[in-house]
Amino acid sequence: MSRVTGSWLSGPRAALNEDAGDPDKQKWPGERLGLPQDGPGAVASVARRGGALIVDLIVASLLTGIVTHPNFGDPASMTAHNWWSVLTWSVITVGMVATFGFTPGMGLLGIRVIRMDGAAMVGLVRAIPRTVLSALIVPAVLINWDGRGWHDRAAGTIVVHLR
Repeated sequence: MSRVTGSWLSGPRAALNEDAGDPDKQKWPGERLGLPQDGPGAVASVARRGGALIVDLIVASLLTGIVTHPNFGDPASMTAHNWWSVLTWSVITVGMVATFGFTPGMGLLGIRVIRMDGAAMVGLVRAIPRTVLSALIVPAVLINWDGRGWHDRAAGTIVVHLR
């Protein structure tokens, strides 16, 4: 009982396990989750995830341009094109992450989304909120010591290296 009240009286950080959540005791992102430091299964870097997002946004914009025929001199036309591009990106991301675990950009850069519980497919139930939160940008940018953004934590997923 004294251990419980002592940790409670000592503040919230004392209630944590000895090593859990402490960036000084974690040698690499994902170590406390049992993921390797590098190679397949290691946590993907922010740069690689950002690069995959840029590739996916370009693909979505090009696909949308086939249908919307944007006029670069008309701001209203470009605004509409951009909104349709976000919708296209969302559909591509939800469908491909739910089914295959990666988008075209992720596949090109050798990363994928996996479930934390070890299930084979991410599925729509996790892919939809993850994509919505990614579209808001801020939840995806705020990452913890394991390299997981709020969108991944909410969906119970993590982005790792394929190779």
